[in-house]
Amino acid sequence: MDFTFTEDQVAFRDSMSRFLMTEAAPEMLREVWETDSGRSAELRAKIAEQGLTGLSVPEAEGGLGLGDIDWALMTQELGYYAIPDSLADTAYVAVGVLTALPVGHALRAQWLPTVVDGSARIAVGHPVNPWVADAHMADLMLLSRRTGQGTLALHALPRQAMRLAPLPSIDASRRLSDVDWSPMPHSCFAEGATAQQAWDAALDRGAINAAGQLVGLAQRMLDLSVDYVAQRKQFGKPIGSFQAVKHHLADVATKIEFAKPVLYRAAAALAQGDPHRAALVSHAKLACGDAAWTAGRKGIQVHGAMGYTWEVDLQMFMKRAWVLDAAWGDRAFHKARLAETLFNPGAPLGPAATLQSCKHG
Repeated sequence: MDFTFTEDQVAFRDSMSRFLMTEAAPEMLREVWETDSGRSAELRAKIAEQGLTGLSVPEAEGGLGLGDIDWALMTQELGYYAIPDSLADTAYVAVGVLTALPVGHALRAQWLPTVVDGSARIAVGHPVNPWVADAHMADLMLLSRRTGQGTLALHALPRQAMRLAPLPSIDASRRLSDVDWSPMPHSCFAEGATAQQAWDAALDRGAINAAGQLVGLAQRMLDLSVDYVAQRKQFGKPIGSFQAVKHHLADVATKIEFAKPVLYRAAAALAQGDPHRAALVSHAKLACGDAAWTAGRKGIQVHGAMGYTWEVDLQMFMKRAWVLDAAWGDRAFHKARLAETLFNPGAPLGPAATLQSCKHG
């Protein structure tokens, strides 16, 4: 498979990186973490001005019409800067559910324009997540429940129709809530096979979003560690000159480089509707989570205990990585999904199967 990105994709990623470098500096992150909401209305407005809220919305409906492969690049930037905003949850995961509805559907027609202009936040309460992120800020929530006949039904409700119990989170810019709700008249917008397909796709997009951010977080923690070991001196030398320290950071760099193609393969599988996309997404979530955990662990190793302190930037990115590693399916969940495919007697394994599955890449 050719993982060479187009010039437009690379240019857009670089433009997004420059924007976030200015608007999501560590000093701003600390300020947002200490607010009541963990969110910044000013940052949200600037994100909308850049057109980022409409990335996944079809061009015919006012958006940019970008797809899963584009998001594999964008989410890395969101992770690298630990952006204190639910951009991907709304603009990628929730929009994916809405665009699965027919053109002209009332919910789609009502909410996509508000996503594009940045005035609406939509939270997705998928059962794979025990608690819902940003429910306290959501204008609309997408939730699921089984009917009396056992079929899946999707519901859309305003925040005011639910009872939220705030929960503590190690990442102060990603607030969690326990959501108690009951279906309302006309709240169901999809049922049966249509609902199941949209909900399964939401799970995969949520997981690939978390995976992309984990790679970005791993790279940021590596960069912070490299900078630190170049400045910190012992015995008259930068500690980065010591072989043991080099080995720590080389381990992180290796994990990141091995995780990236797995992430891109999973994004391509989503974009192409690959029948094995669930396993590929789970593989990406596991590989990217491993890279981020390694980056955090090795980062603390080279920083020492001060890496945990509030004044050191490393702790913000490490905490976000810990949270996202468990979001949209923890390791046990994704290992089980991957095993289900790998241990299937007819599983497409080996070099020949890889080439076969990549022929449309």
